[in-house]
Amino acid sequence: MDHSGHGMTMDLPPFTLGRGLQWSTDPFFLVACLVGLALYAWGVVRLRRRGDAWPVGRTVSYVVGVLSVMLMMCTGLNDYGMVMFSVHMVQHMVISMLSPILILLGAPVTLALRALPPAGRGRKGPREWLLALLHSRYMQIITHPAFTIPLFIASLYALYFTPMFDFLMGSKTGHIAMMVHFLAVGVVFFWPIIGVDPGPHRPGYLMRMLELFAGMPFHAFFGIALMMASEPMVETFKNPPSSLGIEALADQNAAGGIAWAFSEIPSVLVLIALLFQWYRSEQRQARRKDRAADRDGDKELEAYNAYLASLNARGN
Repeated sequence: MDHSGHGMTMDLPPFTLGRGLQWSTDPFFLVACLVGLALYAWGVVRLRRRGDAWPVGRTVSYVVGVLSVMLMMCTGLNDYGMVMFSVHMVQHMVISMLSPILILLGAPVTLALRALPPAGRGRKGPREWLLALLHSRYMQIITHPAFTIPLFIASLYALYFTPMFDFLMGSKTGHIAMMVHFLAVGVVFFWPIIGVDPGPHRPGYLMRMLELFAGMPFHAFFGIALMMASEPMVETFKNPPSSLGIEALADQNAAGGIAWAFSEIPSVLVLIALLFQWYRSEQRQARRKDRAADRDGDKELEAYNAYLASLNARGN
């Protein structure tokens, strides 16, 4: 018996980690992740052949980020996530708050700009189109905090507490669209805060921390609302299959606990990365000042030597 047109059996056995991690392919996400990994590998290989360096840490971060999406969408977690609110919430939290951070720290846009060849004078190729997109009005709007923070919050409340969630969960296409939306929202929210790639908005480090903490409490409040609810709030998960041996309200409370606890993980990760980036930035500035001071010192020394030489010439 199919569930919500998603092509999966309703009679899933009780959830265990082993069953959740069994391979169960979603073709859309499998192809998208493999293409993403292949393009990144092409960029890194192209740079290496040219003799340019690319940090290993960035490659590792990007690969782990993409693999985390595959783990959520191409295993049994995706099957159980259609009928268990708690498992769905794990998918949502990882795809919207962990995968985007790891992918952004991999700097895929910077890699593309360095690896793609220029199209030549008067012509436009992939590199030129990417640059045009980065500098477009559209990108300025969707990466602005006035847009990203409300979108990040609305993706929780407006989706789960309206019929929109049940509508999207009613078909495979809707479910894929929802997961793509979660990933995209995470990327545009964290990009101005932590992204290594160039972007229209790059506020100071203190402002980035404020942007981070402006969004996170709403995730915690959302989790608390689910934990404290006295009845199931989402239609899709009101009647879990009897074969799972779970009770809807207890499963919803677990989902709330996951949402509440998970909001701490990206906060800590982003904060560590931000402090590291800040430290690196300060070091670079200090080195630039030292070089400038050295140049100024050399000029003063040259002037002094010239002055001594002129005095010597006069004496002679």
